[in-house]
Formats: sequence, structure tokens, C-alpha cells
Amino acid sequence: MTSPEPDHRLLPALEALSTRDLDFARAFTRCGLPPLRQRPGGFEGLVRMIVSQQISVQAASTIYGRFEQAVPELSARAVLALSNERLKTIGLSRPKQDYICSLAQAVESGVLDFSAFEMMTDDAIIMTLTAVKGIGRWTAEIYLLFALNRPDVFPAADLALQTALGRLKGLVDRPSERQTRELVKNWHPWRSAAARFLWHYYRHEGVA
Repeated sequence: MTSPEPDHRLLPALEALSTRDLDFARAFTRCGLPPLRQRPGGFEGLVRMIVSQQISVQAASTIYGRFEQAVPELSARAVLALSNERLKTIGLSRPKQDYICSLAQAVESGVLDFSAFEMMTDDAIIMTLTAVKGIGRWTAEIYLLFALNRPDVFPAADLALQTALGRLKGLVDRPSERQTRELVKNWHPWRSAAARFLWHYYRHEGVA
């Protein structure tokens, strides 16, 4: 199997973090650069994220493949034309059916305008996205990080990130979301790169 290509775009930020944090520097020396990872933006990107919530990567890929077969040109209008029964056969739970339909309604009505995000702050985008049913702060932060490539986002509620950070810092217990946000304050303005690296560290080191 071919190894994934490392994401060299992260190198300046990770080197800067290494000069600021000795624990980070040691881990970076062992694990190297995270692999390239990018997610689509807009309606498609958020649909993918909702589909992926709380299930395995393989299961999410299977369900999204069925989604693409049902709606070859994914759009809010096309999704709203699908019946609940059709959404169920795709493999979506009832809550996820509701979340995706709520997202589609927000897009179709103009309440959610992705083109406006370019001029908005991270906090304003999080507030806008989390106003849509089914999109919590974690999903909004993942969207900022991977779809919009914002440089200073850290999804502190992510359990893998909490676990990896606890291991990195030699903590006995996994830090809470509040503790995690406090621990990574000093990593501003490179917290997106730090999050990407900690996911990589989590897999590389077999952190548990």
C-alpha cells in the first residue's frame, strides 16, 4: 500500500510550534508531517460531515456512496426532493435525515450563504453553522479547519485530540474540553496545524 503524501504546507507552522513547545518538538521529531487531508466545502462538505458523525470511516463512505447514487448532482433542492423513505434506504438514521434536510432548507432559503464565509470571522461562521439543526460546534470547527483551511482552529471537544494532548503532556487523565482549550492557548496562531499533527500523533503512536 502506498504511503499517503505528507502535507508540506504544515511544515512552517509545525516548526514554529516546535520552537515554542518542547513536548511538541519531541513528538514532531518522532512522527513527522501529517498526511495530506482536505474536505470539500459548501453544502456537499457539510452533508459529508453529518453523514460521518459517530460512525466509522468505512460506514460513512458506504452511505455517502449511496447518497451520490441517489443524487448524482448534490444540491439542497435535490435533497429536499427525496422522500424520508428514500433517505432511510440510503442508510441515514432518522436524526441524520432531519439534520440533512434542515441544512438543505437553510441553504435553499438563503439563510445559509457559503459565499459570505470568506469575509466572516471564525466565531461568526461557527455561530452561523451551529444555528442549523444537527450542526454542533465540533462539526463547525471541522468545517473551518478542513474545508475553509482556517489556520487557528482547534476542535477541543474531539476525544482523539484530547487523548493525544494528554499523552503529549504526560497527563494522567484525558483533559476535558475546557482544559484542552486552555492547554492549547499558547499554540496560537497555529492551532489548526497543531490539531492536524495531534490526529497524526494519535494514529502514529497508537495513543489510547
